[in-house]
Amino acid sequence: MIALDPTLLELDLPDPEQDDLSAIEFLDRLEKAWAVCDRFDLQTEIWRGRILRVVRDREKRGGEGRGAGFLQWLREREISKTRAYGLIKLADSADDLVGEGVLEQASVNNFSRRAFIETAQAAPEVQQMISEAANEGKEITRKQVRQLTDEFTSATSPLLPDEIRERTQSNLLPPRVVAPLVKELAKLPDLQQEDLRQTLRQEPEIDCIKDVTSTARWISKSLEAALALRAFQIEDLNVEKAMEEAKRLDALGLLADACGQAKSIESSVLKLHTAWRRLGGLHERLWLESGSSTPYLRDLLNVLQTLSGATMRVSLGEIAGGKKIRLQIVEESADQLNPPTLG
Repeated sequence: MIALDPTLLELDLPDPEQDDLSAIEFLDRLEKAWAVCDRFDLQTEIWRGRILRVVRDREKRGGEGRGAGFLQWLREREISKTRAYGLIKLADSADDLVGEGVLEQASVNNFSRRAFIETAQAAPEVQQMISEAANEGKEITRKQVRQLTDEFTSATSPLLPDEIRERTQSNLLPPRVVAPLVKELAKLPDLQQEDLRQTLRQEPEIDCIKDVTSTARWISKSLEAALALRAFQIEDLNVEKAMEEAKRLDALGLLADACGQAKSIESSVLKLHTAWRRLGGLHERLWLESGSSTPYLRDLLNVLQTLSGATMRVSLGEIAGGKKIRLQIVEESADQLNPPTLG
């Protein structure tokens, strides 16, 4: 067993009962102790990622059933697949930063866990600047990485018109306002990007930037929901033209909310249909197993029939005044003009 140096795990925690300790000093010592834990978390998770990567790569060499051993390894340690690949990605990022000579191995200890992850996801130019600061012994926080990323993005992104980039470089526009605009523009089709850029060229001011950012956000949300809606896929609709009209009415937010709610309803209906079919099958099996000798079970199944039949009645509870909602499920074949519906 590998023995850890106990001095590495010692934390200088303040005494909560010490009256002569000022609140500022108390919080400062807590922050320093927390930073030590962050650095241990980062080093630990990088090495866990490397371990998981070795297990995964070993499994890749197998033939039939390859990967099963990796999944079994995760199950035995109660690690989700998502978390495992997140740790592997973190290890890959560490190897890239250190392996390319940008960051010195010992300098990893100057990062908090989140700051390191943010750096690994940043542009190469930002990685270079952050790594140089870390190599000089400076502690790197997530806030610093985000601030530098915002400054770089706002001054260089080709998604912005020249007027915005130049004003940002001249410190006439704050990067914290411009950076979210770049993020939202990146989600839009080229035509809509250019339309919003034209607005920015005419008025390269903070208020306009905020308005365009909000508009871009609503457009992207509407597009995302519209693409996922099955109802829109059946009808011959021009969603982009509809959004242009909503924008003219200053109702993009309402449209995005409506599409989002519609998406939620469709998702709920699909889940309801799956559960309804399964309940129907279970109800039928139980009914066949029961008989006159199981009157209480039959009573229970009669109640379940109100939820497993073609017509279901569901109480909305006391909050809704004891009202019930009645739903009729009609399954239609794929070659019919209308989609499966709840009526």
